[in-house]
Amino acid sequence: MIKTGNPVISIYTEMTPNPETMKFVANKLLYPGKSIDFAEESLAGPSPLAKELFSFPFIKSVFIASNFVTLTKTADTADWQDVIPTIKEFLKEYLENGGVVVNEEEVAKVKQEASNTVSADDDDVVKRVKELLENYVKPAVEMDGGAIQFKSYEDGVVNLMLQGSCSGCPSSMITLKAGIEGMMKRMIPEVKEVVAEAE
Repeated sequence: MIKTGNPVISIYTEMTPNPETMKFVANKLLYPGKSIDFAEESLAGPSPLAKELFSFPFIKSVFIASNFVTLTKTADTADWQDVIPTIKEFLKEYLENGGVVVNEEEVAKVKQEASNTVSADDDDVVKRVKELLENYVKPAVEMDGGAIQFKSYEDGVVNLMLQGSCSGCPSSMITLKAGIEGMMKRMIPEVKEVVAEAE
């Protein structure tokens, strides 16, 4: 007998450049075309999935993007290998049972100050910075389980926000300075420096 209903979900893990984070990839879209970062449990209100994940004592932060969840473990958790099977099983069951990943109505209530979406009141430089982030930077950092969001631009300085595995990653500053800053200076002459803050 063939059982119909919810599709079978498979979850696999990918290492990220940040040893504290692990990327859990699903064969299902979780948050299509968007990402959301929960740096601590108190911020997880808009995501029932993030709230559940924070109930594991070894989870420090949760980042959800199109088809993956990047989890950051607490410093006292010895090894990812000890907890991966538990997380994979939890995610598989949660998604197969149709659990809500992100509640958009709740997200709307939370002030979102960082975004790569071009808005009508953006000046020309900001538009170009956001397009560059969206088209070139986003695909690369998502592969590593993170995101980089535009925060502000003033006097030649672009301020970005690091999320997911990018936040606290030892190699993120190299990526930021050597990769992103170099590319922006070449493609947008007005940009003099790129700085970042972790959420």
